[in-house]
Amino acid sequence: MIGLLGGMSWESSVLYEELINTGVRARLGGVHSADLIVRSYDFARIEELQAAGDWDAAGRLLAEDAARLESAGAELVVLCTNTMHKVAEQIEASISVPFLHLADTTAAAILAEGLDTVGLLGTKFTMEQEFYRARLESHGISVVVPSEAERQRVHDIIYDELVKGELNRDSREEYLDIIDRLGSAGAQGVVAGCTEIELLVTEDDVFIPYFPTTTLHAEAAVEAALS
Repeated sequence: MIGLLGGMSWESSVLYEELINTGVRARLGGVHSADLIVRSYDFARIEELQAAGDWDAAGRLLAEDAARLESAGAELVVLCTNTMHKVAEQIEASISVPFLHLADTTAAAILAEGLDTVGLLGTKFTMEQEFYRARLESHGISVVVPSEAERQRVHDIIYDELVKGELNRDSREEYLDIIDRLGSAGAQGVVAGCTEIELLVTEDDVFIPYFPTTTLHAEAAVEAALS
């Protein structure tokens, strides 16, 4: 049984559920689907805590709910957001079942491709703070991020469009231009380090190896649950 901490935003959480259920059916066949317990948040509440920099309160909230998922029977906890992995340590400390860290599953995919330098797209929190970049770097991976102006634009598209389910062609082109520049700056591949980004940009859009974190995380959750 997998416990999901989601709703951050619900658009990406729906993709998590779809990918996990599809993966379980592919593995088990028939009418099988995933055994899930879901805690889905009102994202406005989470966004307010992010904007205020109140990560302690956010961490307590998620940690308490992770413990509730475990009490309800979850044998594995998955946090359906890159940014909120800033409080992963608080979540892990609150539970005794495994916590599947998104950056670790991403790093494994990067290393499997034989790469050691990647570009990172995500919220400003993810691109600029150490919690995510340092986790990738701990696996021996160098991380390249866009310029300050580009980081702001990537962030704004996430919060003004993607978390609201808006997929705009012009924004996709902006992302692809930024990815091109990351490639020119030495990135051998690019990490879609926000779970909503892969709703807008797919592997077919990108000329260098592309690491869609939601897909990779969901696949790892299926593997962990069924192994």
